[in-house]
Amino acid sequence: MKRSLLFLAFSFCILSFASAQNSRLTITGDVAVNAMVERHIEFNNRVKTIPGYRVQIASFSGANSKNSAFSLRDRFMYDYPSVQAYIVFEEPNFKVKVGDFRTRLEAFAFLQIIKDVYKGYIIKDNINPEPPAVEDYAPDDLEME
Repeated sequence: MKRSLLFLAFSFCILSFASAQNSRLTITGDVAVNAMVERHIEFNNRVKTIPGYRVQIASFSGANSKNSAFSLRDRFMYDYPSVQAYIVFEEPNFKVKVGDFRTRLEAFAFLQIIKDVYKGYIIKDNINPEPPAVEDYAPDDLEME
């Protein structure tokens, strides 16, 4: 009796499995999830910064702080034209930040170069990465002019 019940249960499982193999499964997702994924993709396409480091060389507040920040930025860009300089307003301060460094070590090396003229310190910030060189993403058979 036990054997026949076991055989029937086993047969039922096999038949159920075989019939499940022939049916199709349809998953219907929530429309809101699709909209969120689309917004996430759009946001990532718009945001062009990555986490990195900069050197903050000054922070000005009070009267004439905006003019002082722009003056320092202009002087820095004259001294180091290959390094980008930024002015950020974080109430009530105008901060002058320089460089787009991917690692703290790169920022430290640059700070050692400028430390005699510009006193500063390394901060974490979102940086603008360099665009990749054309050779990095162009096919080999594409002629470069």
